[in-house]
Amino acid sequence: MDYIENRTFDEIAMGDGAKLTRTLQLEDIQLFAVMSGDVNPSHLDPEYAQNGRFHGLVAHGMWGAALISCVLGTHFPGPGTVYVGQSLQFIRPVHLGDTLTVEVVVTAKHSDNGHLVLHCRCMNQDGLTAIEGDAEVIAPRDKVRRPRVALPEVQLIDHERYYQQLRKAVNGLAPLRVAVVHAVDAESIRGAADAAAAGLIEPVWIGPAARMRTAAEAAGVYLAPHAVVDVPHSHAAAAEATRLAARGDVDAIMKGSLHTDELMAAVLAHDAGLRTARRVSHVFVMDVPRYPRPLLITDAAINIAPDLEQKRDIVQNAIDLAHSLGIAQPKVAILSAVETVSAKLQSTLDAAALCKMADRGQIIGGLLDGPLAFDNAISAQAAATKGIQSDIAGQSDILVVPDLESGNMLAKQLQYLAGAQAAGIVLGARVPIILTSRADLAQARMASCAVALLYVRSQQMGASV
Repeated sequence: MDYIENRTFDEIAMGDGAKLTRTLQLEDIQLFAVMSGDVNPSHLDPEYAQNGRFHGLVAHGMWGAALISCVLGTHFPGPGTVYVGQSLQFIRPVHLGDTLTVEVVVTAKHSDNGHLVLHCRCMNQDGLTAIEGDAEVIAPRDKVRRPRVALPEVQLIDHERYYQQLRKAVNGLAPLRVAVVHAVDAESIRGAADAAAAGLIEPVWIGPAARMRTAAEAAGVYLAPHAVVDVPHSHAAAAEATRLAARGDVDAIMKGSLHTDELMAAVLAHDAGLRTARRVSHVFVMDVPRYPRPLLITDAAINIAPDLEQKRDIVQNAIDLAHSLGIAQPKVAILSAVETVSAKLQSTLDAAALCKMADRGQIIGGLLDGPLAFDNAISAQAAATKGIQSDIAGQSDILVVPDLESGNMLAKQLQYLAGAQAAGIVLGARVPIILTSRADLAQARMASCAVALLYVRSQQMGASV
């Protein structure tokens, strides 16, 4: 209905009442917890709840009581009703998927003060009573008929979702020994220190020792007990980190407070010993709230305008990373502005060639399709509307962008407009480079360390087979 209307005291007779029906969803429990602050694990922790007395997640008891309030204030008696009191018994739990029928019936009517007493009962789909009691209200005297207020859409965003998945994935893995380069600000110090405290890395702090200790003090952490390599400036720190990596003394390199170009110049120097036959490229691992799986975006940080051969390596690097994250056969969308191949648009020609390279075994381990526009890559509905037949559309694990500018803008739009959380590493060298932005918070740096740990240990396991 597009309006709500009450029943006045004079219109109500003994035995009158109303009902509503509602099925309990996980979002109901989460939203009630956010609103109330009640984070009892019986409602929110599946493992705890499964082993508890109710053998699964259950609604907060007052969720059912809130449905009674909804009936009284919205349906019967409706607008103008004033709650006076409520007595309830919570007889049995309401589990996920249970359908409650909430019924209120007038059992007493007091003409002297306009009060009503209503018996309230919430029954599940099996007809069993979950909640029962009595409510006393002041019934409205005046007739009210008002347009129904449209409620805003509520979206629950769990910024810890993918971080928690990463933490579970790395549980039991030995930490990486990581050269942390020129960490002379509090945020880069804190990110590496948090990763060390979580058992993800063993940092080797490389930079001006005095400045790093000052930053550590500002961050409220200690450089000890980990090694500190004192060098005079960021250039020297980057060079020392690559030297340690080339010798095998560290498993990865982590960017601190220096520019990406400066660090990567040291990594890619011909005499550094870290180059491989593979082109280096950056991969964002993003947790986008409205997308059901991790989304890898590449390359948005290293290769400015990659050619076809460079894109082949970019794709392969991303597939290899996806494997280490537990995605057995990643679905790779090669992005462009359109879905058809056009000689006027180089990105569409590259996309078609990359797909054929995968057919010929020049790219392995993933399923490729392209060119695909962004909407078709992440929305099956958009693809269907345009008549696109694709096993990738709407299910992409990896998005390969045409160039750095488009990739960088896409990644940052997802972060700042869609609330996405991002981790990122550079692959293709002998060791991964944990390459976070200077604007990234400590949590993003720690997530990037977890991604690097999974990648290195996965590569080591593959080499040992």
